[in-house]
Amino acid sequence: MGLTRQYLRYGPAALFGLVASARGNAAFVGLRGERGRCVAVPACEHVFVWDTRKGEKVLILKGLKQEVSCLCPSPDGLNLAVGYEDGSIRVFNLLSGEANITFNGHKAAVTALQYDHLGGRLVSGSKDTDVIVWDVINESGLYRLRGHKDAVTQVLFLKEKNLLVTSGKDTLVKWWDLDTQHCFKTLVGHRTEVWGMALISEEKRLITGSADSELRVWDITYIQEVKDPDEPESKKSKESSPGAEENTEEDEALKMDECPEERLVKCSKVGSVMREGRDRVVTLATDQTGKILACHGTDAVLEVFSVLSEEEIQKKLEKKMKKAKKKAKQNSEEEPERNVELSLQEEIQRVTNIRASSKIKSFDLILSPKGELKIVLLLQNNIIESYNLNLSAQVPQAVRASKITIGGHRSDVRTLAFSSDNIAVLSAAAESVKIWNRSTLQCIRTMDCEYALCSLFVPGDRQVIVGTKTGKLQLYDLASGSLMETLNAHDGAVWSIALSPDQRGFVTGGADKCVKFWEFELVKDESSVQKRLSMKHVRILQLDEDVLCVRYSPNQKLLAVSLLDCTVKIFYTDTLKFFLSLYGHKLPVLCMDISYDGTLIATGSADRNVKIWGLDFGDCHRSLFAHDDSVMYLQFVAKSHLFFTAGKDSKIKQWDADKFEHIQTLEGHHQEVWCLALSPNGDYVVSASHDKSLRLWERTREPLVLEEEREMQQEAEYEESVAKEEQPVVAGETQGETGLAGKKTIETIKAAERIMEAIELYREEMAKLKEHKAICKAAGKEVPFPVNPILRAYGNITPSAYVLEVFKKVKSSELEESLLVLPFSYVPDLLRLFNEYIQLGSEVELLCRALLFLLKIHFGQITSNHMLVTVIENLKKTTISRVSEARDVLGFNMAGLQYLKREIEAKDEVTFFADATDRFEEKKRKRKKKEKMVLAVL
Repeated sequence: MGLTRQYLRYGPAALFGLVASARGNAAFVGLRGERGRCVAVPACEHVFVWDTRKGEKVLILKGLKQEVSCLCPSPDGLNLAVGYEDGSIRVFNLLSGEANITFNGHKAAVTALQYDHLGGRLVSGSKDTDVIVWDVINESGLYRLRGHKDAVTQVLFLKEKNLLVTSGKDTLVKWWDLDTQHCFKTLVGHRTEVWGMALISEEKRLITGSADSELRVWDITYIQEVKDPDEPESKKSKESSPGAEENTEEDEALKMDECPEERLVKCSKVGSVMREGRDRVVTLATDQTGKILACHGTDAVLEVFSVLSEEEIQKKLEKKMKKAKKKAKQNSEEEPERNVELSLQEEIQRVTNIRASSKIKSFDLILSPKGELKIVLLLQNNIIESYNLNLSAQVPQAVRASKITIGGHRSDVRTLAFSSDNIAVLSAAAESVKIWNRSTLQCIRTMDCEYALCSLFVPGDRQVIVGTKTGKLQLYDLASGSLMETLNAHDGAVWSIALSPDQRGFVTGGADKCVKFWEFELVKDESSVQKRLSMKHVRILQLDEDVLCVRYSPNQKLLAVSLLDCTVKIFYTDTLKFFLSLYGHKLPVLCMDISYDGTLIATGSADRNVKIWGLDFGDCHRSLFAHDDSVMYLQFVAKSHLFFTAGKDSKIKQWDADKFEHIQTLEGHHQEVWCLALSPNGDYVVSASHDKSLRLWERTREPLVLEEEREMQQEAEYEESVAKEEQPVVAGETQGETGLAGKKTIETIKAAERIMEAIELYREEMAKLKEHKAICKAAGKEVPFPVNPILRAYGNITPSAYVLEVFKKVKSSELEESLLVLPFSYVPDLLRLFNEYIQLGSEVELLCRALLFLLKIHFGQITSNHMLVTVIENLKKTTISRVSEARDVLGFNMAGLQYLKREIEAKDEVTFFADATDRFEEKKRKRKKKEKMVLAVL
C-alpha cells in the first residue's frame, strides 16, 4: 500500500450569532431560586438560558446533533425536559447543566411535553401521532398511546384524576384513562386542526384553539361526582312528573355517549371566546395558577385574558342579582324568578393586547404573588422580549422590561469576511453589519446597512465595504462604527466583490451586466483636517449577462467572471481582452475561487456540481457531485489545493482539488448554508445559515485518514438505518391502543449484545469449573484454576455476579427494548440466574421488572418448556417473599420520614416563636437606647 496523504480534521469550535431558534418554545426556568428572570430557549441543537434582566447567557444545555423542538420545565424547577427533531427526549439538570436521562421512543419530532403536577411522570406527543408516558423517577417508558391520525399538538395531565387530554392536527381532542390506558372519549366539535388547549377554573373547563378566531370553551364534569346522589332519584321519578322530566334529560345525555358505563367525564361545549386575530392559534397557554390565559396567532399580537375565580364569579352574580331586584322593584313587578347568569365573556375577560416588534413564535407567563404578570416572547427574528403587566391597574398596560437582540442578526446572514489578522469576523444581513471577535465570540460593532450581499475588509482592517441588493457600495469605519460613504455602484444588485492582490483596489460584479474596477484613494474630509479613505471608479467591463461572481488570479493577470448563462469567462486584467470560456455547468455558477498558485479554478453551481479546471487551457480536470442542493459558496484554503464548499443541503464539505477526493463533511447547520469565510491562515472556517446561526470551525491537530473517515460514515449510516427498521413485536400481541414506550435503537442492540456475551461467558466458565472439579477429583488434590481476565478486572467476581453487573449497567429506559431483541436461547439461563439473585436479595426491583417482561414476551415458549417448570415455581416463591420484604422496608422508611417531618415541624414552630420574642426584645432595647440618647442631647 502506498503512502496515503494525511489531512488535518476541522472540528466545531462554537455556535454564535443566535439568540433563539423559532422552532421550539420559550419557557421560564427558576435558576438560582428566582422565578421569572431566567428563560430557556431553543438554539439549534442546544438550549440557551438567558437572564432577561442582564441580557446575558447564563447557561448552555448542550445537545448532540438534532434540533430542539420542544421544552418543558419540571414543577420543582430543577430539571428541564427537552424534545428533539429525531423524537428523543433528554432531561437536563439545571444546576449541573448535564443531561441525566434520555428517552427514545418517538420516530419523529417531539411536538408537546408536559409533566404531571408532582413531576414524577412526563408525557410527550409527537409528529408520529403517538403519545408516550414516561416514568422520570425510574427513568423508563411506561406505555405508548395510539389513536391520533396526525401530529399531536398538545398534551395535558389532570391533577385530580389520573386522566390525560391530548389534541392533534386530526381535529380531535382525546381523553385517556391512564389506569386502564385507553381512550374513553373523543371530542369531535372542531372542523379544523386543534392547535392548542388549556385547562382553567380548577380543571373544570377546557379551552381549545383551532384555525379560526374563536376559542372554544368546554365544561368538564366528572361523572362519579354526579352519579351517586342521582341514582335513587331516578328510581322515584316514575311517580312524580317533575322528576320524570329530569330523568328524560339525563337519558338524553347518556344517549349522546356511545357507552355510558365507561364514561368518566362529561364534556360539553359552553360557548366561545372571540380572538382578535383572524388566523390560526399558534400557542394557547395559561400561567401555573390558571388565572391568566394568553394566546397568539401567526402575527405579532399576544392577547391576554383573565379567568375569574369561583369567589369572583359569586361576587359578580350577587351584584347582578341586586341590580335585577332593583329593576324589578322599579317596574313594580314581583321578585325575578329567573336565575341571573354570567356570560362567558364576563367570566373570561380580555385584559389587554401586547404588540411585539415582530411575529411571535411562542411565549411563557408567570404571575407573581404581588399580582404582576411577567411575559416572555420568543420572536421569529432572533429576539427575546420580556414584558411586565400590572393587573391591579385600572387599565392594565404592558411595559417592555427587556429585549435581547445584540447577540445576533434579525435576518439571515448573506455575507461573511475575515480580517487579515484572523481575529475579526464580519457578518452582514438585511439590516445590519456586525463585527465579531473570533476568540471571545462577542459582538464588537453593530452598524445599520441596507440588504447586504457581499463584503470585504479594506487592507489595514480599519474599514469594511459592503455591497448591497440595491446596487450601492457602503464604506464603514470600524473605530467609530459609522457609515463614511455610500456610492451608487451598479443599477442592479452587487452580487460579488473581490479585493485585488496588490491591495490597491477591488472589483465588483452586478446584476446590471457590468464588472467595475475601483481604486482606494484618500480624499480631503470637509469635517476634519485629516484625509479619509474613499473609493474611485476606474474602469468598466460590459458583458451580455448578469454577473454572479468575480475573482482575481493571485498574480492579478487574469479576472474570472461567472455569468447567468452558466459559463465562466476569463479576461486579461490589463487589456480586459477575452482569454477563456469555461462551459459545462447546466445551471449558473454561483461561486468560484482560484488557488493560491493560479493553476486551478474551482466553480460551484446551482446544478449541485463542483468542477475543477486548469487555468492554463481551461480544461475541466474533474466534475464532482458535491451537494444535494445548490452549491452556495466555495473557497480555497490558503497555501493549498484544498477547498471548502457550502450547500443548500445544510452541509459544508472539504475537498482535495489534486486528488479529487471528498475529505470531510462538517455537519451542524440545520438549514441552508448561505456563505462561509476562511481565515487567511486557514485555521478557521466561519459559516452562516438560514437557521440564523453562525458557526466557527477550527483546524485541529488530529490527522484524518480517508479510509477511517469512510468507515465511520458507513457505521453512522448503519446506526441511522437501525432506528428506521421494523420494530420487534411481542408474540401473540395485536396492535392496539397501547404499546411499549421504547423503540429499537443502536444502543438497545448493543445492550442486548452485552447481555448475550455475559451469558456466554457464564456458560463457558461454568463448563470450565465442571472440568476443573473433575480434574481435581482425578488428581486427588486442588489444582489451580485459571481466572478469566474479564472477571479478574471486575475484582475476581463469580461468573453469575458478572452477568448481574452487566445487567445493572443497561440503562433503565432501554431495558425492555434490549430484552425484546434478546434471542430466546439465552432466556432459560437468565431465568435460572434471576432465581439465584433474588434468593440473595440483590437488585430485587430491577430483576422483577425484567422477569415479568420476559414472562410476558416469551409466555408460550416458557410454559411449554418442561425444563423451566421447576425454575418458574422457585421464582414464584422467592419473588413473592422478597417483594413483600422490599415493600415492608419501604413502608417502615415512609413512616420514619413522616415521624421526622412532624418532629421538625414541631421544633420549627417553637423556634419561630422564640425568634419572634427575641426580635421583639431587641426592638424594645433599641427604642430605649434611642430615647436615652434623645434625652441626653436635650
